[in-house]
Amino acid sequence: MVSEPFEDLLRQLAPQVLGALVRRYRQFDACEDAVQEALLAATRQWPADGVPERPRAWLTTVAVRVLVDHWRSDSARRRREVTVALDPTHQPSAGEPDDTLVLLFLCCHPALSPPSQLALTLRAVGGLSTAQIAAAFLVPEATMTQRIRRAKQRIREAGARFETPTPAERAGRLAVVLHVLYLLFNEGYTNFTRVDLATEAIRLTRLLHRLVPFETEVAGLLALMLLTNARRAARTDVDGSLVPLADQCRDRWDRAAVAEGQRLLTRILGTGPVGQYQIQAAIAALHDEAPTAADTDWLQILALYDVLVQVAPGPMVTLSRAVAVAMVHGPAAGLGVLGTLAADDRLSHSHRLEAVRAHLLELAGEPGAARESYLNAARMTASLPEQRYLTHRAALLR
Repeated sequence: MVSEPFEDLLRQLAPQVLGALVRRYRQFDACEDAVQEALLAATRQWPADGVPERPRAWLTTVAVRVLVDHWRSDSARRRREVTVALDPTHQPSAGEPDDTLVLLFLCCHPALSPPSQLALTLRAVGGLSTAQIAAAFLVPEATMTQRIRRAKQRIREAGARFETPTPAERAGRLAVVLHVLYLLFNEGYTNFTRVDLATEAIRLTRLLHRLVPFETEVAGLLALMLLTNARRAARTDVDGSLVPLADQCRDRWDRAAVAEGQRLLTRILGTGPVGQYQIQAAIAALHDEAPTAADTDWLQILALYDVLVQVAPGPMVTLSRAVAVAMVHGPAAGLGVLGTLAADDRLSHSHRLEAVRAHLLELAGEPGAARESYLNAARMTASLPEQRYLTHRAALLR
């Protein structure tokens, strides 16, 4: 969607511009299309002309012009909207509020199916391109294009209002909103070139936490993001190679972020129902609290994974639990847990199962099988740092 030199700025501005337009013109689908065209115009003009002094106003103006052209082509039926759009009192203002959180809830409207809610939010709020979202959902880009188009149509037909949701509406959409933010953060954290997505996910979760300060799962998700993102600087070495958690220099971890995440956890644990994000945050906290990898409290981590399997079962949870089982009961036991995932189609295109298998086979003293799994995992991942790391691990086992 955007070119690399301006990717961070455009991703930050896109939901703000879209929120401002939807608030003003009340037509989500047309406004979203207009913002996408404005972003494309920026990628063509800014490299040659430079970033405008007021980039948000520039994008808003271009998007409004796109809307006007669209309405003019629709002739008399849109005359009233054209008049409003051309009114100087409605021109972009630098002081307009950031409506990103309102936009987030709008994209999670109950008229949409959960997959459509996720896809639309990742596009409108997260700034991911349709191709990137399609890859995340493992569907063709054309299929995702149609899904997003239908989602925008459903929002229009449902008469959704662009306004802060009521407490009842928030409660009904909160689980989806949290899941979207979780996916957005994971995309930014696991993809070494998409740091902006993780930063935006944390920003939005902070806003949500201020809106609903007593929702323990919101606080739990924010704690999880902070405790995980605190390790970012140590995840690669000076040449960009991947550094696994056990080998990271813990002096490079962001201790302020760790402390903030721990405070959030301390405040919420025991005050309400325990959900998946609180449990994951507690696991992350145990890793962050250990002075060295050898000091990690794997017994407690395994106990938390046992709870997480009950609260939010899934292949990725089982995969992570297999590592904890191996650290407590030995690699053979961990490989036994992995065996339960062999027939799970949800992991058939993921390199993570093969990478974990390789690690546990290496610990179990089976270098040949471990090397084969490392190479399989390297072939399956699109991440260059991960490819280099996995290939290097395989080379050490020759």
